[in-house]
Amino acid sequence: QVQLVESGGGLVQAGGSLRLSCLGSGRAFSTYTMSWFRQAPGKEREFVGGISVSGSMTNYGDSVKGRITISRDNAKNTVYLQLKSLEPEDTAVYYCAADGPTWGQMVRTDSNEYDYWGQGTQVTVSS
Repeated sequence: QVQLVESGGGLVQAGGSLRLSCLGSGRAFSTYTMSWFRQAPGKEREFVGGISVSGSMTNYGDSVKGRITISRDNAKNTVYLQLKSLEPEDTAVYYCAADGPTWGQMVRTDSNEYDYWGQGTQVTVSS
């Protein structure tokens, strides 16, 4: 099992950038595919992006492609989300999630495939 805690959310101006962190507990963090999802009020949870266990593969959602970078540091049990050129439409609660354990490099986009979730961190982008 893995427990996840997000940090780094807050209020950001449009055009700015943010960096979210997700700290995982447990020694097996490096065997989990890690992804970020977000959910805005009244909308379904949306895949933002994810990274494979080794960090060699990433998969990004269409709404953030070109603005997003996801990375991980397995030695620190942490995955990062960097998002630039923020828009008010990026306002949401951002969740990190873990899929695994696995040795594969595929990053799945369906939230139902993820067994472990953080509590979420609010990101608000002001216009």
